[in-house]
Amino acid sequence: MSLLSAARAALRVYAVGAAVVVAQLLRRCLRGFAEPVFPRQLERVAIVTGGTDGIGYATAKHLAKLGMHVIIGGNNKGKVEEAVRKIKEETLNDKVEFLYCDLASMRSIQQFVQRFKMKKIPLHVLVNNAGVMMVPQGTTEDGFEEHFGVNYLGHFLLTNLLLDTLRESGAPGCSARVVTVSSATHYVGELNLDDLQSSGSYSAHAAYAQSKLALVLFTYHLQALLEATGSPVTANVADPGVVDTDLYRHVFWGTRLIKKLFGWYLFKTPDEGAWTSVYAAVTPALEGRGGCYLYNEKETKSLAVTYDLKLQRQLWARSCQMTGITDVTQEVL
Repeated sequence: MSLLSAARAALRVYAVGAAVVVAQLLRRCLRGFAEPVFPRQLERVAIVTGGTDGIGYATAKHLAKLGMHVIIGGNNKGKVEEAVRKIKEETLNDKVEFLYCDLASMRSIQQFVQRFKMKKIPLHVLVNNAGVMMVPQGTTEDGFEEHFGVNYLGHFLLTNLLLDTLRESGAPGCSARVVTVSSATHYVGELNLDDLQSSGSYSAHAAYAQSKLALVLFTYHLQALLEATGSPVTANVADPGVVDTDLYRHVFWGTRLIKKLFGWYLFKTPDEGAWTSVYAAVTPALEGRGGCYLYNEKETKSLAVTYDLKLQRQLWARSCQMTGITDVTQEVL
C-alpha cells in the first residue's frame, strides 16, 4: 500500500466516523436515549470477550443485571478483579467471573476454551467484543497482523472451538446466540485476500477497517453453515456506533482532542454503545433469526460486498487454514 493509499484509507475511516457521530447527535436531539427493557435471562450463560472496560464491560454488566451467569474473557489481569467486583456489586449477581484469554494467542484461546469446558456448564450467548483499534504495526504471538489477528482471527477461532457447546445449549425456540461486534468502519474496508496481513505499506486505518469487514463476512457465512445443519444457534453482527472509550488512544491527535472536549455530547457512552450487543443477545424479536447487521437495535444493510457468497467462502477457507480449523463448507453447503 502506497503512502497516498494509506492517507486515503485514513480519510475514509474518519469520514465514516464523522457521519456516524452526526447521525448519533441527530438521534439524541430528536429522541434522546431510553434503556430498552429485556426479559430476565435466569439460568443462561454468556461469555463476553474484552469485558473489563468500555463496551465489553457495559455489555457484561447489563447481561449480569438480567440474571445471566457472565464469564468475562480478557487478558488484562490488572483490571479484572475491580471489573468483576463492580459488576457484582451493581447487579447483585454473584455469577460473574473471569477467565484469562489473550486473543493475540491461539494457544491462549485454546486454553480458555478448555478451562471453560471443564466447568461443565452450558453456553447460551457468545459476545465477540474485544479488539484493538488503529494500533501501530505489530504482530500477534502467531505472527498475524495485530488487527486481523486479534479482532478477527482470534474470534474466528474462539467461536469455532465453542460451537459444539453452543449447539448443545441451544434448543428450538430458545437458540444459543453468537453476537459479533463490528463497526461502521467496515463500510470503507477492503478485503485483500492476497495480503490479509497488510504486509505492504502499512496503514492502521486500512488494517482496522479490513478486520471489521472480515467479521461481517465471517458472521454471514457462519449463519449459513448453522442454518444448513439445523443448529439451534444464530449469528448476528452488532454495530455499537461511535462510543467514548479508550480505544481512541491511537487515533489522530485532533480526533483525541475532539473526543476529550466534546465526547460526552457527541459520542455514545459505553452503556449506550452496548445496547445493540445486549439486544442481539437477548431480544425475543431475534429468536431463530441470524445473518443480521444491527445498528441502534435495528436491522440495516452492511456493505454490499459482505453478501458476496464466494468472498465469504474464500475468507472462511483461508481463516481455517490459518487457525487449523477444519473447513466443512463443501460438506454442508
